[in-house]
Amino acid sequence: MARRVGHEAGTRARGAAQEPKALKRALTTPLLYFFILGDVLGAGVYVLVGQVAADAGGAVWVPLVVALLLALLTAASYAELATKYPRAGGASHYATRAFGPFAGFVAGFCMLAAGIVSVAALARGFGGDYLSAFVTLPVALVAVVFLALLALVNVRGIKESTRANVVATVVEVGGLAVVVVLGAWLLLRGDGDLGRLTDLGTPEKGAAAAVLSGSVLAYYSFVGFETSVNVAEETRNPRRSYPRALFGALATAGAVYVLVGLAASAAVPTAQLAGSSGPLLEVVKEAGGVPPKLFSAVALVAVANGALLTGIMSSRLAYGMAKDGLLPGVLTKVLPGRRTPWAAIAVTTGLAMLLALTGSVATLASTLVLLLLVVFLMVNTAVLVLRRDPGEGDHFRTPGVLPVLGIASCVLLATQIEAAVWLRGLAIVAAGVVLAAISVARRSRRTNEGEGRRADVDASRPG
Repeated sequence: MARRVGHEAGTRARGAAQEPKALKRALTTPLLYFFILGDVLGAGVYVLVGQVAADAGGAVWVPLVVALLLALLTAASYAELATKYPRAGGASHYATRAFGPFAGFVAGFCMLAAGIVSVAALARGFGGDYLSAFVTLPVALVAVVFLALLALVNVRGIKESTRANVVATVVEVGGLAVVVVLGAWLLLRGDGDLGRLTDLGTPEKGAAAAVLSGSVLAYYSFVGFETSVNVAEETRNPRRSYPRALFGALATAGAVYVLVGLAASAAVPTAQLAGSSGPLLEVVKEAGGVPPKLFSAVALVAVANGALLTGIMSSRLAYGMAKDGLLPGVLTKVLPGRRTPWAAIAVTTGLAMLLALTGSVATLASTLVLLLLVVFLMVNTAVLVLRRDPGEGDHFRTPGVLPVLGIASCVLLATQIEAAVWLRGLAIVAAGVVLAAISVARRSRRTNEGEGRRADVDASRPG
């Protein structure tokens, strides 16, 4: 009897030792707020205004407001699910609960693909024209070293990573504030044109079509909020902190974008803004008094910050999917002292390096939003399906109409994406579907084998 008790205790101890360790809860509400804000206020804003102006006309603030409202619909669904199930797997975990492991794998695969491609693209961007303002180095070399350094920051700990993000976010917002101030200065000295702020439409599109087209581009600028659900497991009191941080960060980003759009449109002629790959630099040149290299430095900080935060998301997503049994268990390995998912960080960084070195990132980057729309569609639907599950205690609950509108917004935005992008995106989704089928088949086989072994043991016992 004593031996059996001892054996059972030893079995429990070994089982506990083999279970993945929980991640450290180190994120406060302010740190989470800056995490989300830094991820949304990425490098895209420094080129986005010109593209929106080309599609919508001088009133670039209108598509920005519309895009913010559309983003808030899906953000509300994320707020409910992240507080209901505070797990690192994010969208993959929600889809698994709502629709099973097959859908969970597809959602996670799309998020992983988008995240890894994004990090690789940002790494190449870091080694491109912005860095060339200071020094010229091979892009491939810069990308590899850049990604390795980001991985080290990520491994060091979520608290250290998000503290670095706070500094970088302040720099990003400071640079955008400079644009707003310079735009106001131009207007005060009589060089701007307020009439452009109500100019909607282009020679090819009427006002309504221009707003819709511009909103699709502007929506890109708000993508990033969804990555924050992957650190819910590392947030202190996520049920209270997450909604506040999420909606506060999106509201701040929206306000900053609208102010930047107003300043840039009033300060610079629409054609000049639309024709520039660095539209905010046009404001600096028009105003004078600020060295153009300043914005190259700010852009580098923005690129590095976006890559760091997306890298954190990718590694936590891989870790969460592995905990759900959708990816190999080795990805659940956690660094003993730091309690960070070092194996997931190493694998996702390695894949990003491979993409950055092959040069295929440019062809995949345009599929990011399409992949995320697939995920957003599943998340908005999952909210409705999981309403019958009470979840883990009290949580944020969004009005039922918002997920429905979120689904409609995903469909609407998807109809505006070009056919060539659809082909690339569908190829990636198809790869995810195949891998999902393999993963589910393996899990089913393991489950059946386990049940068969238990049946054999039961049959061998004396009656």
